[in-house]
Amino acid sequence: MKRIIRVFPRRTSHTPTDDMAFVGEPPMFRPEADEVHVSCCFTWDIDKAKHLADSWGQYYPVKLSGPAFDAVPNGFTPGMYIKSGVTFTSRGCNNQCPFCLVSKREGPLRELPIQEGNILQDNNVLQANKSHWNKVIQMLKTQKQVEFIGGLDARLITTENADDIRGLRIKQVFLACDNKSGLRALQIAVKRLQLPMRKARCYVLIAFNGESISEARERLEDVYHAGCMPFAQLFQPPDKWIEYSREWKNLARTFSRPAATYAEMKKEVNQCEK
Repeated sequence: MKRIIRVFPRRTSHTPTDDMAFVGEPPMFRPEADEVHVSCCFTWDIDKAKHLADSWGQYYPVKLSGPAFDAVPNGFTPGMYIKSGVTFTSRGCNNQCPFCLVSKREGPLRELPIQEGNILQDNNVLQANKSHWNKVIQMLKTQKQVEFIGGLDARLITTENADDIRGLRIKQVFLACDNKSGLRALQIAVKRLQLPMRKARCYVLIAFNGESISEARERLEDVYHAGCMPFAQLFQPPDKWIEYSREWKNLARTFSRPAATYAEMKKEVNQCEK
């Protein structure tokens, strides 16, 4: 079995932490290995990833790949390029959202052999067939602190799969509401899930397609009032990095941290009551 070092340009909450996973430059004391895989997730890290490939290439054979290079994942190996506990049971997505690269990079949804994990990262697991979904739920019933963090499509939340989700030991469930037209589906999904706001989260894409700050704020507040804690995400195109104004950054920061969101919404209520 090959001994593989994995190298990442930046550390995220999902970066592996074992002894063969590194972030950045090679250290003075390096483990024995057959090769190094430099994995790059974000396009804005490509230059850094190429530099790291050169740096680590002084000591090992190197392979440079990852989502940023449009690499199509053939499957999923737990703990390899993402920390233990995170699992993918499917890849790809059947939607063609103009702001999302999943369908372009990974193609239509395809189901994978189910690997254990309490954090489900699938991009759109609700598009899988009923048999696959049932197997996913049975696996998750063996887990604690279950998280759906890939972003469940609110339009696909039914009474039946909402019951399945509530039957798990849920830590948090992420839905998605990336435009104003998705608000009604979100409201219905939240009612079906019947989760407290501390467990019901929602990715909210902002600043896409000419959206103004006031329009983005209104959508974020609508998501909150629907019973879901918003998680604002500033749009970043794959071909360049947008440096947003302080006002945009402050809005995203406020509506991506629950404590800050609660405080902001309480302030809004107090102002309305005056």
